[in-house]
Amino acid sequence: MKQFLTAITMGALGALAVFISFSFHWPTWILFIAWLSYYIFGKSLKSALYTLTPITSGIFMGISIQILGGFLSKYLGAIGFPIAVFIFITSLTYLAKIKLLNNIPAWFIGLIIFFGIHPAIEFKPILSLFIPIIVGFLFAFLNDITADRIQKNKSVLI
Repeated sequence: MKQFLTAITMGALGALAVFISFSFHWPTWILFIAWLSYYIFGKSLKSALYTLTPITSGIFMGISIQILGGFLSKYLGAIGFPIAVFIFITSLTYLAKIKLLNNIPAWFIGLIIFFGIHPAIEFKPILSLFIPIIVGFLFAFLNDITADRIQKNKSVLI
């Protein structure tokens, strides 16, 4: 019974997340990537905040790659963008030495989000990327605490 309730809870929260995402025209896949990140990188609000930092850094790295790649492409042609990628991804090895930035997979999640959406490099479109990310972390947290409560109350259910 507890497995059934956990499954129903996850399904209901997933359906609600999709409904909200569709209602506000958010990219649902970003919400689910954040949900996944919550589980991969620690299953707590604290770890979600620590994960949000390199995801954010990855988004800003994507912006930097886009800007430098565009600039270099004017002078070097098609090789300009790959050079920008090389420069920034190489620097990631050194940036990951900083404790708060040491989650390289989360950096790449930020890059995936940025290049997957390919927003205009303006404040509002960039800021709007964070809404489904934060909501995804929130749904994962709600799912996690609900599943934990179901597990703790298993004797009541049996």
